Amino acid sequence: MSEIKVNSIKGVAASVAALSINNTDGTCTANITNNLSNRNLIINGAMQVAQRGTSSTTATAGYHTVDRFSYAIGGHDEVATHAQVNVASGTSPYQSGFRKAYKITNGNQTSGAGSSDYIQIDYYVEAQDIANSGWDVTNSSSNLTFSFWIKSSVSQFFTFAIRCKDGTEQVINFKTPVLSADTWTKVTKTIPGNSNLTVHNNNGRGFQIMFFPFIGTDYTTVGLAEDTWSAWASAKHAVPNTSTWWTTNDATFEITGVQLEVGSVATDFEHRSFAQELQLCKRYYYDLTSSNSGYTKLIIHQNGYFQLPLTQHPVEMRAAPTITFSSVARRALNGGSDTSESISSTGSATTNWQAQLTNTSNTFHTMIFTLPIKYDAEL
Repeated sequence: MSEIKVNSIKGVAASVAALSINNTDGTCTANITNNLSNRNLIINGAMQVAQRGTSSTTATAGYHTVDRFSYAIGGHDEVATHAQVNVASGTSPYQSGFRKAYKITNGNQTSGAGSSDYIQIDYYVEAQDIANSGWDVTNSSSNLTFSFWIKSSVSQFFTFAIRCKDGTEQVINFKTPVLSADTWTKVTKTIPGNSNLTVHNNNGRGFQIMFFPFIGTDYTTVGLAEDTWSAWASAKHAVPNTSTWWTTNDATFEITGVQLEVGSVATDFEHRSFAQELQLCKRYYYDLTSSNSGYTKLIIHQNGYFQLPLTQHPVEMRAAPTITFSSVARRALNGGSDTSESISSTGSATTNWQAQLTNTSNTFHTMIFTLPIKYDAEL
């Protein structure tokens, strides 16, 4: 019997081995770039789902358009527009299967770049998703790989960071290369484990991923070490970056194809169907919407109030959601006009919800909700 004994197999011009052999136990590690499933820790990284709407000009921090990606702005003279947009055909992301992106269009910042000004996109990774990913968090030889596509109408570099929220908070800072204006660029970074990191196996915030089109000097540090973990501080959001984008009226900033995976190599993006991505997003937020119609449920009278029977969420949510009602009325089963009501109490759990109206009419009624009803369990 013949056998070949090697340490690794590498392409002639390659810098990384395609196959690395463990000489002790004979196991191997393969550098595979085809589309393996269930490895991307980012939900909606292709920006397909936007349950709340496709465009917003609010200055209120939070989730407004693309699911799982939040937005914040401060010190501005004019608010920015943040939106889900189409990826143009013929571009590199389009050819890689991306059809949507998250885009920020800057306002007119007539006061210039203030030290406390900022605009950022955040993504929070649920802690247990990291803890159970297979990444050895405290081992510096164990890596995650973070990759995404980025485009700007202004030629400059941009900063981004990953903040570990558990234990004594740590941060790892990065910056992109100088981008060519209006040209998509793929950015890839390696994230090593570190003995100072703590990631809890729970449903709280594990990582905060922060993208900064601009961030003022109050939040930056000159000479801040990049590509390495350090203790978190407010001045460690980023290294100082140029203010060109911030001071350019209607400058644009776009991202798509955001992927975080275990290993030292950026594999091909894990494309999921819209249906799959939508169900994953509903763990954190969903709403009931309809055009020109209400959401109705039979309610029963019990102990001085009308009670809506338990209603199941479409998926188990991360936590008991905050439920926001537009308005509600009741209608007798034999018809007649609607009577406006107020929700007296709401029962909310990770798997179901229930609402009650205080009333003394001992009859069956139908509860008429004006849509949308919103269920929010975001990180």
